[in-house]
Amino acid sequence: MDSNESAEVYVEAGPFSELTWSVIRAGIEVQKRLGTGLLESAYEACLAYELALSGHTVERQVSVSIRYRDLLVPNAFRMDLLDDGILVLELKVAEAITKEHEAQVLSYLRFSEKPAGLLMNFTLHPIAKRGIKRFLLTSLPSSVASV
Repeated sequence: MDSNESAEVYVEAGPFSELTWSVIRAGIEVQKRLGTGLLESAYEACLAYELALSGHTVERQVSVSIRYRDLLVPNAFRMDLLDDGILVLELKVAEAITKEHEAQVLSYLRFSEKPAGLLMNFTLHPIAKRGIKRFLLTSLPSSVASV
């Protein structure tokens, strides 16, 4: 697979395109070395390691709280990875990316107030052509603070 071809498919000019492409390259490397068929936790650990080798700051299993009226729900969910404090990474090992997976990433962006995310499915090969979906949160809904 030609990495330039993948860049044209997934990274458009715009916000966070350089960061996004750097993470996609790391995902390609992980899938190339490990193949498919492993548990999500294995891909998570290896992708975090690969990103750190590339100079990224990576947090694993980042807890996010939500607020409902006057109730704070701590640790409502966990994001798989947070890259450079900006990019939410949700990893999957599934036959296909579903609407539920997409909704999960959008919820993570909304409640963590992070601007961008990638959904990466390591079952789909090659990942760069079939297993990545990019998300940008263009504005924060006013309902975040008062769900």
